Amino acid sequence: MDSIIEQLNANLKIVYRQALDADKKLDELQQQGHGKFKALFGKDAGFDFEAKRFKPYVLDVAADVESLSTDGFNEEKLKATVIKLQQLLTLLATFK
Repeated sequence: MDSIIEQLNANLKIVYRQALDADKKLDELQQQGHGKFKALFGKDAGFDFEAKRFKPYVLDVAADVESLSTDGFNEEKLKATVIKLQQLLTLLATFK
């Protein structure tokens, strides 16, 4: 399980840096009058909230990973965390 947590943390570091860059781009677009949307992810994406920036989603996944490392192995939580991380990576890839 430790190697899985390490891999998730490594991916989170990458996602965090990309999220900061993407949020900066979104701020610029919003200042130009673009980017009029309610949330980055729909309610069916697995997140319990909606946000217009990436950072809250990254922090949510980071909390899930932390929970996995402290509370022990939970296959359902691991699956949900990996899916959230994949969704973040996929959406962030469109901002490059």
